[in-house]
Amino acid sequence: MSRELLHLTVAAIVYFEHKFLLVEERDKLTGQRVLNQPAGHVEQDEDLLGAVKRELFEETGLTLEPSAWLGISQLKAANGHRYVRLNIVFEPTSLPAQYQPQDSDILALHWYSATELLQAALPLRSRLVSDAISLYTQGVHLPLSLIQPTR
Repeated sequence: MSRELLHLTVAAIVYFEHKFLLVEERDKLTGQRVLNQPAGHVEQDEDLLGAVKRELFEETGLTLEPSAWLGISQLKAANGHRYVRLNIVFEPTSLPAQYQPQDSDILALHWYSATELLQAALPLRSRLVSDAISLYTQGVHLPLSLIQPTR
């Protein structure tokens, strides 16, 4: 019996002054410019919170501390791969004057309100982005203590 590989990923929901931080990148399959959360795979020997903080820094240049999480999302992508994503919330009270992506795959950073995002010129990379923002705006905030540290 063959087992299908699951990709374990983390994504940041950064909410500041009533707007969400999204990254502009190219879809690896289509080459189309899309909007996504700062996100990526959990690397070997990396814990979940460490992974999302690393991805956030690589894709935005920001070093922030998480405040909550939204839960687990699942997706079977167009390429046939299955993804499991943990959405981690960051709600900074201030940001540095300057910050920029460290990863050359990130084309730009954008701040959108939930309403503005519905009218954005670029499409979302996947439904996981809109699902996470919807959960956040509905008030879903799970305590980080539910994510057990690596032992």
